[in-house]
Amino acid sequence: MALLEVNQDVGDDAVVVSAVGEVDSESFATLVFQLDTALKRAVDHPARLLVVDLSGVTHFGSAGLNAVLECHERAASAGVVVRIAASNPEVLRPIEVTKLDGVLRLYPTVPAALEGP
Repeated sequence: MALLEVNQDVGDDAVVVSAVGEVDSESFATLVFQLDTALKRAVDHPARLLVVDLSGVTHFGSAGLNAVLECHERAASAGVVVRIAASNPEVLRPIEVTKLDGVLRLYPTVPAALEGP
């Protein structure tokens, strides 16, 4: 099994990227590629919403944090909203420690992120 598996789904409400596994310096390139592709799709999507589902992530290193933050910043410049779905401490703790919980839009689940304000 791969260290990290990332899938995309283009639905009526948003483009959703789901990651499962470990996001670290060895696997983050997979996440970056998928986020870049999803962002391009979200720019053309009527909802202009990208949900990044990290609920299946078991390790979230600084490389993954940087990838998500860079995607968030690029999306804002393109007029796309990025919402992060995660309730697992492996993801929330690094976000909180770096104070990025004040920057990133966090939701406990994908459905909450799809509805979210």
